[in-house]
Amino acid sequence: MSVADLHDREQAAWRVLDDVLDPEVPVLSVRDLGIVRAVESLEEGMRVVLTPTYSGCPATEVICDSVRQALEGAGFGPVTVSLQRAPAWTTEWMSDEGRRKLREYGIAPPGAVQPPGPTPMTFFPRRPLAAAPEVLNCPRCGSAHTERLSAFGSTACKSMHRCLTCREPFEHFKPL
Repeated sequence: MSVADLHDREQAAWRVLDDVLDPEVPVLSVRDLGIVRAVESLEEGMRVVLTPTYSGCPATEVICDSVRQALEGAGFGPVTVSLQRAPAWTTEWMSDEGRRKLREYGIAPPGAVQPPGPTPMTFFPRRPLAAAPEVLNCPRCGSAHTERLSAFGSTACKSMHRCLTCREPFEHFKPL
């Protein structure tokens, strides 16, 4: 296979991955999340490298199986999927399209990631639970008049909030 053929094959595989959805946030593809680190065409099949959103993510095995099945179903098999945990995934890898999809789905997209440096450990909240570290706009009405209800939402990577204008609850995808 020529270099051009390999490149075309890899680009086609990337397009297939646009349809592999995150089981926990089913409007986001694995590409929207930014967890696909590499797609490599081999003499026989493909190799895909993924970085999980966090090391304990319960959806990792399902995502790996979904990637393998989608690519093999599209004729790219056999497919091997491996995990690369370093560097750790960050919400900065999420696409602008993924952030837009989150907002439309009713989840506030992550904000900016904290700059590197020491992270102070606290065992008790220094501020009331309802105070959020950043102003979040309600994904439904756009109001910035919101409050945090819980540090954790339906998954560990999200927190629960409520809009004080439209009174609707919503989740926020935490910046990591």
